[in-house]
Amino acid sequence: MARPPASTFGAVDPTHGHVPPLLTGRIKDLLAGKKIAMTGVTGFIGEQLLWKVLTECPDTTTAVLVRRKGSVTAEQRVVAMLKKKIFKDLADAAGGPAELMAARVQVIEGDLPKVPDLPRDIDVLVHCAGDVSFDPPIDQAFMTNVVGTKALLTKLRESCSDEDGTLVRVPHYVHVSTAYTAGRRRGAIPEAAHVHSIDYEAETAAALAMAEHIEARSRSAEQLTVLRKQAEALHRQAGYLTTSEDTERRRLEWVKKELVQAGTERARSLGWTDVYTFAKALGERVVADLTHDMQVSIFRPAIVESSLQYPHPGWIEGFKMADPIILAYGRGQLPEFPASPDAVIDIIPCDYIVNGLVAVCATQPAVGEVEYYHGSSGARNPLTFRGIYEHVRNYFSQHPYTSGQGSTPLATWNFPGAEPIEKLMWAAEKGVKVGNKLLSFAPRGKRTRAIATSFDKTSKTLEFLGKYLTLYGEYLQSELHFVDDNTLALHNSLHPKDKERFGFDSAAFDWKHYMEEVHIPAITDPVRRLEAVRKRRQARAATFKDLKPAEPGTVLAAFDLDGTVMATNVVETYLWARLPELSPLRRMGEMASIAARLPLYLGAERRDRGVFLRSIYRRYAGADLEALEAYVDEKLAPLILDRMSPDAIRRIREHRDAGHTTILMTGAVRPLTRPFEGLFDTIVAAELATDEDGRCTGFLSGPPMVGESRSAWLNHYAKLHDIDLGASYGYADSHVDLPMLSTVGNPVAVSPDIGLMRAAKSRGWSIVEWPEMSPLPRWKMS
Repeated sequence: MARPPASTFGAVDPTHGHVPPLLTGRIKDLLAGKKIAMTGVTGFIGEQLLWKVLTECPDTTTAVLVRRKGSVTAEQRVVAMLKKKIFKDLADAAGGPAELMAARVQVIEGDLPKVPDLPRDIDVLVHCAGDVSFDPPIDQAFMTNVVGTKALLTKLRESCSDEDGTLVRVPHYVHVSTAYTAGRRRGAIPEAAHVHSIDYEAETAAALAMAEHIEARSRSAEQLTVLRKQAEALHRQAGYLTTSEDTERRRLEWVKKELVQAGTERARSLGWTDVYTFAKALGERVVADLTHDMQVSIFRPAIVESSLQYPHPGWIEGFKMADPIILAYGRGQLPEFPASPDAVIDIIPCDYIVNGLVAVCATQPAVGEVEYYHGSSGARNPLTFRGIYEHVRNYFSQHPYTSGQGSTPLATWNFPGAEPIEKLMWAAEKGVKVGNKLLSFAPRGKRTRAIATSFDKTSKTLEFLGKYLTLYGEYLQSELHFVDDNTLALHNSLHPKDKERFGFDSAAFDWKHYMEEVHIPAITDPVRRLEAVRKRRQARAATFKDLKPAEPGTVLAAFDLDGTVMATNVVETYLWARLPELSPLRRMGEMASIAARLPLYLGAERRDRGVFLRSIYRRYAGADLEALEAYVDEKLAPLILDRMSPDAIRRIREHRDAGHTTILMTGAVRPLTRPFEGLFDTIVAAELATDEDGRCTGFLSGPPMVGESRSAWLNHYAKLHDIDLGASYGYADSHVDLPMLSTVGNPVAVSPDIGLMRAAKSRGWSIVEWPEMSPLPRWKMS
């Protein structure tokens, strides 16, 4: 978008049109002796606003509306905030954060829309709080931005009125909105009320009713069946409780997704880009309707990013709209982007917004006449998407995101538009889906896990792009610009001595300096440091740690057998134990029978591991249990121990040396665990039932120890022996062991299958590789 002529968007001519209230002196003098109340001070704009007032207006007191967070009181939260680096000088001068709060910051514990009574000496109320997500659930957006605003104004009126409800003191209400309340309009957006006929009361009622409707739908038999089957497809082997927990998680996610979609569609049906801007626009209408006898200013920031200068260059908390794009490009995750190269991305530094807000607080608007201000840059200092791309590319060319970026060149964006990228994403999503399906049948191993990891990375990139296309698609093709005549006029009225510390003329800074020397380093440097720390931790991951001696009997270490401690499976161990007592002819028959039924066994194993184990153990019918035990002791013991992972043996001994109780948990039959009795304090295994002659019946004497049975056993054992599970350890290789690993405080995924690998990564568990010994099958030995 070409830079508009100065005559179109220059400062307002005092002889034509509306003249905004201007400053009549220094800001600190205009606000001296006043109390400024604020909401949203735990957000980044509100926090800097509080810092600015406390720093630059020494004779001004403040009040902050802050909600309790769990057991942490509002005052405790404010003291914690005042301990931050930007408040250090102020806190030191006051004798400490608590002393600073006592002297100049009155804390009001409350929340929106449940606003408590407000102090009766408020002169200015700045409403910074509000849902800043572009895709909140529709009910949440309205409760915060419409119902919350109405409740706050009601309490402000009460605090300024006598017992009869008559306003006896005129407050100045400053409402922080967003420039994008303009919605899907095009062209110049004036600093004025947006013309529309939407009934905010009716829309609010409908939004809250929609939440009840969608919640009820989520609990219908039809929807729960769909969600339960999705959970079972992933977690059936782990057990019913794991499945039910995942079903409920999916239900809550479904409700949120439906509420977000309902809000988006309702907003777009009425001319707004999303429910965030829609609810903010209706919040402005609430302000206009309820403040006819007050002084009112509405401040509309565009996209607020890190500060240009104050409290220091690059100051910001959290990632804002443009930041994920910048980081993703630097990481090589964005080969192309669906923005219009000439569209303006209207970025404004945070300190310019805060300076403008403080200046607005110092004005005296006419009662009942709402004043509007745009905190934006696009009208007089436009930055296009091509421009930001060039700055970002230039920065990462000089400062590669990772030292190993090496031969991987930075992507060159050609800005082909949204449609080609959407088609490419559709094809990639289909490819990942098919690939994951095929992986579910692939043999376990490093290569399979590596392929799964690459699919996961691709899925995250696609999810990221999909989110940006959904949330910000229209912003990426924007054809509007915000007139900032009132804001510029206010800036020009600053006292000469306030120009430097309170200036907010958006045409007064250079984008190359701001993007390449201030903003991009501010968002990438912390990420670089965090990733460096993460790499150091990966050398010894968080849940796989050096063991320290513990009081004997207070900590346990539970180990799965197959695939964790040793390289084997129940079919193989069955053949080890069963074949030697059979004649050569019967051996061949048994092998052929196993091979013929293998597809059925695999199907059963996918559905329910307990059923699978029982079907295998039926084949022990007729075996002599005593002879089986003797054969294990005499022949199989050294061969079984030879199949153990050296890393597993080392780790088991480390736990024993540390005084930990070592436990082996396996679905294998008890006789096959006899060689491990010297390594483990307790062995939990499948018990074969026998008849009066000591021969196996083909049944178990109890349920197999798989899935949630292991978790239940560990919890019961820990209670009996007063063991701290939070300090305990667990080692397993299969997704079916997710309940077991979730029971202990230090779970470790050992050479995991894909399901467990993904669960471990999402939960921050350690993943280790324990190479396994793999000699010839032992049933060949006599």
